[in-house]
Amino acid sequence: MFHFDLTNVKIKIETLEFEMGRADFWDDPNSSQEIMKTLKTYKDKLEAFNALVELFDDLKTMIEIAFEEEDESLIVDIIAMEDHFVSVYEAMRIKTLLSGTYDSHNAILSLHAGAGGTESCDWVSMLYRMYSRWADKKEFKVDVLDYLDGEEAGIKSITFQISGDNAYGYLQSEKGVHRMVRLSPFDSSGRRHTTFASCDVIPEIDDDEVLDIPDDELRIDTYRASGSGGQHINKTDSAIRITHLPTKIVVQCQNERSQHKNKNKAMAMLKAKLIEVKQVEQKDKMDDIRGEVKEIGWGSQIRSYVMHPYSMVKDHRTNVETGNVSAVMDGDIDRFINGYLIWHTTSNQ
Repeated sequence: MFHFDLTNVKIKIETLEFEMGRADFWDDPNSSQEIMKTLKTYKDKLEAFNALVELFDDLKTMIEIAFEEEDESLIVDIIAMEDHFVSVYEAMRIKTLLSGTYDSHNAILSLHAGAGGTESCDWVSMLYRMYSRWADKKEFKVDVLDYLDGEEAGIKSITFQISGDNAYGYLQSEKGVHRMVRLSPFDSSGRRHTTFASCDVIPEIDDDEVLDIPDDELRIDTYRASGSGGQHINKTDSAIRITHLPTKIVVQCQNERSQHKNKNKAMAMLKAKLIEVKQVEQKDKMDDIRGEVKEIGWGSQIRSYVMHPYSMVKDHRTNVETGNVSAVMDGDIDRFINGYLIWHTTSNQ
């Protein structure tokens, strides 16, 4: 079951539509745009709920017809309709779990290769493809912010933004160390290798987010972008690296040709990390906020992807697993995201 406050949603829509009807509505463009955005969010929720009710009514009607006419041939259609209803219901139920302050924001992911040399760099490139394919299926936008090639192959580190409704709410589940086991294509002896990569996830912070960072706490460096040129980033001298001296947090951005835009994006990333630091400061988890969530190695993984000697992907927090590794690597990770959201909500109650 999930809780959907239909009455509250309708009241919110009526209130916001009343605000839009005011004569001075457009006097403050920023405020008016925010109201329109919020109104769309509530209307989308109401539309999704009404569509779910319609699916349920259709399913109920089909079952009644099958009973009245004693028509067993309708069973196949009923099962298909039921499966569709359950999938839509589950998607709505998961969305109700996204109630965090930044869950509705875009997500910024950073992948870093761990122990394993070329093998781990290849693993980072595979994970980047997995998240990109997941985003494509959601019709979300992917923008590479920072990129460093592996010495021989793959990607040593990459930071990218995924923009879409509730992107951070979903992808917060991916923060941690990801472990892969396979027969390495880089080993001439064909031996089995275990390799690791870390994934850090932060929300994109709005420009108007209030957080005072004194200038003397920052070291700002410029450098030439390193990467595969136009394939990933613009290779110019406008790349920006910002170090927050008190916490040693480092952020960088090189995707824009404008140094000013790169600095703004890097500052937004720094704000997000510092806000996260504040939220967990009392729990003494500073190490979890510095990009390297844990040591990238044995005993710290949140999920394992085993490709040999058997096929299985398993999340060690939720015990959600599947034997279809190829589907997961092609972006089918919703089962793990949903499992995490349910587990996280339950464990925090």
